[in-house]
Amino acid sequence: MSETKKILTIQDISCYGQCSITVALPIISAFGIETAVLPSAVLSTHTAGFSGYTFRDLTEDLPDIQKHWEKEGIYFDAIYTGYIGSIKQLDYIKDIIDSRLKPDGVVFVDPAMADYGEFYYGFDQEFADKMGELCKLGDYILPNTTEACYLLHKEWKPDFSKEEMEEIAKDLSEFTKKHVILKGDNHKEGQLGMLVSDKEDSDIQFVYNDKIDHLSHGTGDVFASAFVGSSMLGKSPTSSAKIAGEFTKKAIEKTIDDPNHNYGVKFEKVIPEIYELLNTY
Repeated sequence: MSETKKILTIQDISCYGQCSITVALPIISAFGIETAVLPSAVLSTHTAGFSGYTFRDLTEDLPDIQKHWEKEGIYFDAIYTGYIGSIKQLDYIKDIIDSRLKPDGVVFVDPAMADYGEFYYGFDQEFADKMGELCKLGDYILPNTTEACYLLHKEWKPDFSKEEMEEIAKDLSEFTKKHVILKGDNHKEGQLGMLVSDKEDSDIQFVYNDKIDHLSHGTGDVFASAFVGSSMLGKSPTSSAKIAGEFTKKAIEKTIDDPNHNYGVKFEKVIPEIYELLNTY
């Protein structure tokens, strides 16, 4: 029997609200991949649409957790980072990658810090520049167009042409070892697209899914987690992007008829369809 792949995901825990670790852990596990977690912070809820939430910073716990793992000889086949709460944590995470990733391991970086032309609360350009350093350790980076523009010090706008998206993807190649997955292409009517770029051969491919006209929180985390799971099972970046896009679209479809469910998407209802997606794409 082949050894089960082990992945570590580093991001916050929002106790209520479907995002970050509460999305990554069940989705990646559903792909049959052993998933360990390293919380960067614990919040009572996520920060979008809630007020007065509690926040416990776990920055100073990270080095001690790393030391314990070193003592126990714990290594990972992949490390996947999401929402990171501070610049100091970014430095600690780089040390964890250097220390705990297997020699042939893979790094996925979702630079979760901004959307719709604005930083999330508490982030700024200094953080984006530091995030760029973490991205350079990634075999895959998965920014949306806002995050890409902050990484590149470019001006964001709601709509980029196909040619502009290609140029952004090419510029982002300096921030990854291998692949850029650039989310947010919407120049094709009725479709939501992403660019999949291979740094080694400068190849850029567009991947599209039907666009659902519904704003949902946490969809970036759902997409990234499904992409990671697909990739860890050996799917190509293009296939993984298609699977992740379809998984996210189906999760939104399961949610749009429930007006009270405005804090995330019902991804749990799509988990039984994972292997159908894997066999299709």
